[in-house]
Amino acid sequence: MKKSNSRKTLITITAAAAALTMMLSGCGSSASGSSASTASSKSDSGTFIAAGLFPLTGSMAYLGPANIATMKLAQKDINDAGGVLGKDIEITSADTSDADHADQNTSAAQSVLAKNPSVVVGPPSSSVVKNTYKQVTSAKVPMISSGATSTAFSGLNDYFFRTIPPDTVQGAVLGQIIAQDGVKNLAIAVFNDEYGTSLRDVVVKTVEDAGVKVVYGEKDTFDPTETNFSSMVTSIKASDADATLVIAFDQTVPLVKELAAQGVDTHKLYMTDGNTVDHSEDFESGLLEGSVGTIPGAHPTDEFQKNVKSFNSKVTDFTYTAETYDAIVLAALAAQKGGATDGETVQKNLMAVSGSTKGEECDSYKACLALLKDGKEIQYKGQTSIGAFNDAHDPSSASIGVYKYDADNKPVFDHSQEGSVPTA
Repeated sequence: MKKSNSRKTLITITAAAAALTMMLSGCGSSASGSSASTASSKSDSGTFIAAGLFPLTGSMAYLGPANIATMKLAQKDINDAGGVLGKDIEITSADTSDADHADQNTSAAQSVLAKNPSVVVGPPSSSVVKNTYKQVTSAKVPMISSGATSTAFSGLNDYFFRTIPPDTVQGAVLGQIIAQDGVKNLAIAVFNDEYGTSLRDVVVKTVEDAGVKVVYGEKDTFDPTETNFSSMVTSIKASDADATLVIAFDQTVPLVKELAAQGVDTHKLYMTDGNTVDHSEDFESGLLEGSVGTIPGAHPTDEFQKNVKSFNSKVTDFTYTAETYDAIVLAALAAQKGGATDGETVQKNLMAVSGSTKGEECDSYKACLALLKDGKEIQYKGQTSIGAFNDAHDPSSASIGVYKYDADNKPVFDHSQEGSVPTA
C-alpha cells in the first residue's frame, strides 16, 4: 500500500462515488483485544471514546502500529484543544488480524463495543469490515473505515462511513494509467477476495473501454491462501501480455518471484494499495524498477508523519493514517455539534461536520471547535482534504496517489492525473 517520504502530488478525483449497495470484503484476519489506551469510562457518562479496529497480526499487520499511533495523536490534539464537550476523550483498540481469522475479527469488535464507544474507526480491510460491520452498526455505533475500498460498501448502512474513496475511483484511475502507458494486452493476477475482484472489475471495464485487451484474469482468480503460483504464471506468460496487474496482499512476494523466474517482465507490473509498499527487502535490486502502483487517499505530510512517529518511532509505513486521524476528528466534532457523545448523536451529525450543510471550512479540531461554539456550520478539511460525505457516506471528493518503483524497489511518487467516476 503506500509510499515514500518524497513529495507527492496527489491525484485529486471528484467522486460522486457509485452508490452500489452490496456485500463487501477486503483482507481479513485475526483479532485479539489489546488496547491502545484503555478507555474505562462509558460514552453515556459524557466521555467521548474512539475505538480502533486495526490489524497487529496477519497479512496486514504492517498497518496497525501506525494507525494506533495516529489514534494517540488525534487524542492529544483534541484534548489539547479542550476535548469534547469540555472533557478529555479516551481511546481503545483491538487487533482484528486479517479476514482469514473471522473469529478474531468478531471478537475484536466485541472487545471494543464492551467499552461503549462513541465511534469505531476501521477496519482498513474490506473483508474484515464485512465480518464486523453488522455487530457495530446494530449497536448504533457509527463505523468509519479509513481503508476499506470495496465498491460494494457505498450506501452499505446508515451507520457506516469511510474517509477513503471506493475502488470505483482507484480502479478507474489505474485503468486510465495502464491505457495511457500504451499497454495493448493486459494480464491480471488477482486473489479471490471482494477487494480484489471488485477492483479488478473496475479496471477491466476502464481498460477495455480504452481499447486494451485483457488476455488473462478477467474471470480467473487465485485463492488468498495460495503459495504456489507456477501454473498461474505459466498461463500469464502464455498470454503474451504487454504488462501484468497484480492485485494482492502479502501473496505478492511469491507471485512476483515466480513471474521473474518464468521470464515475465517485472519492470512492467501494475499494483494497487494492497501491495504498493516498500519491497526493498523482498526482491533483488531493480526487480520492480519502473513498475507502477496506485494508492487511494492522501499521502501524509512530512509534519504529520513526524507527529505520528512521536508516538511510535518505529513506524515507517503511514498507509491510511491521515484517514484514521480525520475519522476521529470528524466523529469528535459530530459529538460536539450534537451535544452528546453517544453513537446515535455522532451518526446524526457526521454529515454536517464533514460539510454537507455547506459550512465554513476549518482545517483542525481546534479551529472547527471554535466555529461550533460560535454556532456556525462547519466543513472540516483535515489531513485528507476529502469532500463532504455524500448520500452513500463516501467522500464526495478524494485523492489518489500514483507511485513508480525505483532501483531499490521502493515506491516513489511519480505524477498526478485527474480522473472521475460517474454516478452509477
